[in-house]
Amino acid sequence: MVSIPKQTVATIIPTLRYNDAAKAIDWLCQAFGFERHLVVPGENGAIAHAQLVFGNGMIMLGSARNDAFGQLQQPPQRVGEAVCQSPYIVVDEIDQHYQRAIAAGAEIVMDIQDQDYGGRDYACRDPEGYLWNFGTYDPWSSESQPE
Repeated sequence: MVSIPKQTVATIIPTLRYNDAAKAIDWLCQAFGFERHLVVPGENGAIAHAQLVFGNGMIMLGSARNDAFGQLQQPPQRVGEAVCQSPYIVVDEIDQHYQRAIAAGAEIVMDIQDQDYGGRDYACRDPEGYLWNFGTYDPWSSESQPE
């Protein structure tokens, strides 16, 4: 049997490629509250690799490029189109987070709302078209588990 670590750090880390990764890093930190963990510059202002943290979670990102991985993953072709996946990020102060995202220019695509299951959430797009979901519903919380 494979051992899966259970710790206070994330074992699933979404990866993204951005056309302007340096600008995306600044925006993600300003709009959503990510913090730089590691940023490795590439050639001509590109970002070879970056790690941004939020709580005990992390995303990794870099500049879009035509390498082996770049053949498999690219930024959205057009802002506003459907995507095949998006992260859900648990936040405590959802209303303040929502206002912060709006102030940074996030495109709100699902307005903040209370959900029947007890959470409060919203969804938005970043400037390059990635979809992000933020909410107070924490599936790890004992309060979220059925009795």
